[in-house]
Amino acid sequence: MTARILIVEDEALVAMELRLVLEDLDYIVVGTAPDARTARALATRGGVELALVDIHLRDGATGVALGQELGQAFGVTVLYMTANPGMVGHGVPGTMGVLTKPTDEAALRDSVEYALGRRRGEPARVVPPGLQLFG
Repeated sequence: MTARILIVEDEALVAMELRLVLEDLDYIVVGTAPDARTARALATRGGVELALVDIHLRDGATGVALGQELGQAFGVTVLYMTANPGMVGHGVPGTMGVLTKPTDEAALRDSVEYALGRRRGEPARVVPPGLQLFG
């Protein structure tokens, strides 16, 4: 089953690399958003299962609130990706966790698979290194 993933990242090279890795893993990237407005527009189209959300976007430090909105209003599973995991705190309602940047392809793959497995109700497995779950 191929998942539909939204990338919310303002650094074009990082967003492009994430997209390439995810597409190589046969995921469908529904789009990349450099700011909250674009992310909302892409989420409104529906079908987004997972969003990888940076904290600092083109419109400021809007990622935490955006992630919460995507989770609660659109039913999207949210993983934050940031070099500053402390900015997310101990958890944001409607979101799953935070993956610390920089990260490598294996950690990204394992974290995405873990998040999608939890979304689908699969039995819990070992949390991938670098992924900090909320709650």
